[in-house]
Amino acid sequence: MAPVVRFEPGLADVLDDAARCAAESHRFLRRAWYAAALQAYGGTARTLVVDAGHVAVAALPLVAKGPRGLGLAEVPGCYWPFRSFPVAEGASEATADAMLGALARQVRALRIGPVYDGDPALDWLKARALATGWTLLDRFVADSFMLDIGAAEGWPRGSTLRKNRHLEKHLAAAGTLAWEWGAPDVDALADVERRSWIVDRTDGCDAKFTPEGHGAFWEAALHDPVLAGMLSAAVLRIEGRPMAFSFDLVTGARCYAIANSYDPAVAKHSPGKLLQYRNLLRARDRGVTLIDWGAGDSGYKQTMGATKGPAIRDWIFVRPGLEALVARMLRGAWCRSGQAAGGQA
Repeated sequence: MAPVVRFEPGLADVLDDAARCAAESHRFLRRAWYAAALQAYGGTARTLVVDAGHVAVAALPLVAKGPRGLGLAEVPGCYWPFRSFPVAEGASEATADAMLGALARQVRALRIGPVYDGDPALDWLKARALATGWTLLDRFVADSFMLDIGAAEGWPRGSTLRKNRHLEKHLAAAGTLAWEWGAPDVDALADVERRSWIVDRTDGCDAKFTPEGHGAFWEAALHDPVLAGMLSAAVLRIEGRPMAFSFDLVTGARCYAIANSYDPAVAKHSPGKLLQYRNLLRARDRGVTLIDWGAGDSGYKQTMGATKGPAIRDWIFVRPGLEALVARMLRGAWCRSGQAAGGQA
């Protein structure tokens, strides 16, 4: 049966159906994920849905980018862990061709990303785009870092655990320690961020949980019970006050370690690192085999055993025709607007 394509105004409910059938790593890309992005960052969405056998096998949410007359669109969402869209595993080439045909009639160019190399939705669409005359532009954003905790024999080393116990003993001099895991308390995480380096060294707009940062996105995402079940926070409290946190999204055996921070008042005893080790050991006990740390701060990640993973890139798909010709002329400028290879976001 030939694929059937339709545009729906707003965010289609079938985004959830496509997410359930997507690769395990992408099952958080639910309708509520994109709704949270629209609520936090603005925009009006529509959804390109491709059905096969009366089942939604791909759902691509779109928001306009730039002046309407330019015909530019992008996938909405949050940067962490990436911006992609749900496609059922095993979706056919014909389904990708149908999606691209519908896109070409509606937009001149589509931005997907930042997203990892090897992203299943990206690779599925990219292969057919190149085969049907689309021009693709990409720019490097950062390297990702991964820890294969399931295959890391002898992790962590005994010497590391002894050092951690020593640090915890000295940290306890600041007050009673409480290590907690559970549903994220966005206000508590924001409280730690306000005392962290991010406020001292930046304008604070990149903070994950403050109202000035991205707090509105996570507050909205947590209203979806399925997403709430994937999101969790480990918090270290000293005398009842949150002093460090680790915020994660777990889907299947993969843990996206999205954010962590600590109060510099107790920095000399490494509260963030102590919490991270406890959190990762707990995750392993609960069936997690891969820790995906994403981009940035590679030093401490490598110290904890992470190695360089797939590159993260920003992609623009430009439809065949005059637009594709112009895009090829601009390829170098788009590439140079990214980071230097090996750099960090």
